[in-house]
Amino acid sequence: MHGSIRTLGLASALACAFAGTLALAAPQAVAEPIHGFAMHGAPKYGPDFKHFDYVNPNAPKGGLARLSAIGTFSTFNPFTLKGVAAAGIMQIFETLMESPDDEAFTEYGLLAETIEVPEDRSWVAFTLRPQARWHDGKPVTVEDVIFSLNVLKEKGQPFYRFYYKDVAKAEKTGERRVKFTFTADGENRELPLIIGQLPILPKHYWESRAFDQTTMEPPLGSGPYKIKEFEAGRSIAYERVTDYWGADLPINKGRDNFDILRYDYYRDSTVALEAFKAGEYDFRQENSAKVWATGYESPAMTGGLFKKVDIPNEIPTGMQGFAFNTRKEMFQDKRVRQALGYAFDFEWSNKNLFYGQYTRTKSYFSNSELASVGLPSPEELKVLEPLRGKIPPEVFTQVYEAPVSDGSGNIRENLRKAQIILRDAGWSVKDGKLINNKTQKHLAFEILLVSPDFERIVLPYVKNLERLGVTANVRTVDTAQYQSRVDDFDFDVIVQSFGQSLSPGNEQRDFWGSDGANQPGSRNVIGIKDPAIDALIDQVIAAGDREQLIARTRALDRVLLWNHFMVPQFHNRTFRVAYWDKFNRPETTPKYGLAFSAWWIDSAKDQELRAKKSQQRK
Repeated sequence: MHGSIRTLGLASALACAFAGTLALAAPQAVAEPIHGFAMHGAPKYGPDFKHFDYVNPNAPKGGLARLSAIGTFSTFNPFTLKGVAAAGIMQIFETLMESPDDEAFTEYGLLAETIEVPEDRSWVAFTLRPQARWHDGKPVTVEDVIFSLNVLKEKGQPFYRFYYKDVAKAEKTGERRVKFTFTADGENRELPLIIGQLPILPKHYWESRAFDQTTMEPPLGSGPYKIKEFEAGRSIAYERVTDYWGADLPINKGRDNFDILRYDYYRDSTVALEAFKAGEYDFRQENSAKVWATGYESPAMTGGLFKKVDIPNEIPTGMQGFAFNTRKEMFQDKRVRQALGYAFDFEWSNKNLFYGQYTRTKSYFSNSELASVGLPSPEELKVLEPLRGKIPPEVFTQVYEAPVSDGSGNIRENLRKAQIILRDAGWSVKDGKLINNKTQKHLAFEILLVSPDFERIVLPYVKNLERLGVTANVRTVDTAQYQSRVDDFDFDVIVQSFGQSLSPGNEQRDFWGSDGANQPGSRNVIGIKDPAIDALIDQVIAAGDREQLIARTRALDRVLLWNHFMVPQFHNRTFRVAYWDKFNRPETTPKYGLAFSAWWIDSAKDQELRAKKSQQRK
């Protein structure tokens, strides 16, 4: 038991008193200040490290990097549900700690100089750097840290309430020291790292402003960039802070090299692509396999003015798929969801739409050791057996496989399987329409999209659904309307991605936890309310070592898969990057990120490129 004699009952206290000084000597958990902290094991970089391995510490500063964004923006406050936040806005703000892109889950001090974590992880304390400053020159204080936690939990997006729900209190314990005490008594072992991710906001700035409202007033931050200028909804430019307080920290060496970062907004990705090829902006990550294969042909590419590169990574790809809103009566039977999965023909799509560039997703934690494989291991069964009867029985007896076709476009066999499942679930086809035998309702729904580029993927799926007697209408809306509808769970089916890290934890509550199912704006867009899944999430969060984390995450993966909450789609394992030939990048690319912040502009290349552009225009 941890704590002092005051936490004991009177009888226990008296009993302990007769035992001499043993009870009186029961120590509080203590910890030594350290420079960095790893979820499992030891940090890669020691206390005297000079810079991360994937940067050029001597990279020159300077130049303009032009990027793109789609749609519009309506606020500079990214922490609430209201409005659409401006691209790049998080570069203004900083956290207590920061994770490198070449470790699974380790953090090193940013605003915090040191971190203290006891062995039981029941609390964490940070000592702030004395030189940390807001852009107005005022110091970052412990009061700012405590204010940030409270305002984000009270007025921020629902995500923050879930993420920090096990933080019992934050208190000032020294001029620059702040201590967070947890309610989970060590069972939520990633909480020290989660607190390290807390965005720190200036109390003196926000006290006179409405935090829960949209704002087009450039906010006060402490990060390496601040807003230089903007045109509402159309463009925003950030300038590097020349006297940035943290420029010489080891975690920042060789990073944040551009003098100006500018984001221009385009109506959709098709327009944005044409703008890139015309040289209107400099750097683009491509998400469309077809565009990557065929869309970049242009005189500029032929002339070598911009480059197209595939950069491999080892990032868990998570899950992307058609996500069912299970709040809707028609999707509450998992057999219906399973049957609709048989109408998606990945093999045909990959051959005809994606140029063979994708892999079918078969796990919520794909491209990582966390993905379930084969039948449950003995370690997984320890987690799953207590839930037998509360989770799909297939978890114990079958290996999950997404439906497979021969790629010819003829999926008659898969549709027959779907018909059998639907018949068992109480549906039958009448006059070409799938009808529920009890309610006599036709199975019809809307697939809501935010980008017209996805229509070519969805429409073949719609055609296959028609062969089952299902009517699926596709509706594409603008970014603001889409976000509003998803936040309010006002949809039937969407294409949703759930990104994952190598160290899943508290964010799983926001993805699949019951508490978020009816909380507008949560990432539990599916509407999952399942005590068994809640229990599995708790076990993932409480994992004591890497082996436990792997086994528990695989168990959670199996239960999610066999509930058929989504129709899995596809993923790839590279960054597809196109950029105008003015950049240099470090020789080493980290495993888990692109690390664009470590790129820089080569002034000689930039001048040569300008000359080539000018000559080409002539």
